[in-house]
Amino acid sequence: MVVGTNIKTYFEGAWHNGDLPVMRAADHGSWLGTTVFDGARYFEGIAPDLGAHCERVNNSARALGLNPTVLTDDMVSIIWDGLKACPKEKPVYIRPMYWGIDAGFSIVPSTEATGFCVCLEEIPMAPQTAATRLTTTQFRRPVLESSVVNAKAGCLYPNNLRMLREVKAKGFDNALVTDAMGNVAETATANIFMVKDGEVFTPVPNGTFLAGITRERHIKNLRAAGVTVHESVLTYADFHNADEVFMSGNMMKVTPVTAFDATQYQMGPVTRRVRDMYWDWAHSTA
Repeated sequence: MVVGTNIKTYFEGAWHNGDLPVMRAADHGSWLGTTVFDGARYFEGIAPDLGAHCERVNNSARALGLNPTVLTDDMVSIIWDGLKACPKEKPVYIRPMYWGIDAGFSIVPSTEATGFCVCLEEIPMAPQTAATRLTTTQFRRPVLESSVVNAKAGCLYPNNLRMLREVKAKGFDNALVTDAMGNVAETATANIFMVKDGEVFTPVPNGTFLAGITRERHIKNLRAAGVTVHESVLTYADFHNADEVFMSGNMMKVTPVTAFDATQYQMGPVTRRVRDMYWDWAHSTA
């Protein structure tokens, strides 16, 4: 799926221009969905938390029973080598991926061979005026006992697709999704935060969603600045009573929420501060 432009692909030890075919029809990943990926961002000449994203794709591979074949530090070096050919002023989405290749007569992928590639795509960062509107969905986040929710796995995303189709048919942009118990977990595409009386709240990680790297970065930045952050059990009612709501994800970092069903929000001072602190932190570590 081509999302951006000016694509570069690392495969079998070399960088190639364009959207290179890398997976075969009989590969385990094509047939039975054993694919994992991660996403990092390059913008303004920096790639914040790149090492953490590379480490997580290796952990995701292990969670799916795949053998990750590239060490974290080596993956970081490969990616920076590819980024040398990217204009500094053009934001890039960085996507390392693994997939299963062989399994014989078993649905368990062989650990003898694992596919690996990195895709670099030029994708703009969201403008500061970008915002989104949320509504509910009938679909919920799965649990570890039934799905590999401890991995960033491609097989999890058809469920998110169902959520987005449902909410877009209702005239909204994204879904505020609950876990099996009916408590808020995240949105269909990103982690979620809310603000009440100057304090920040986000769903406590409970094994039904990935507590993202950018989410954790926002929490650290806020706490370092003296803002109280709660990782709590949250309900739809809590979000209806919130002063501000924003999404957190690697692709766009901070996305203000302007509506949850009939409840309206402004992009308030805490949301703006979170965005500013992220950019300040990112450049301070360059």
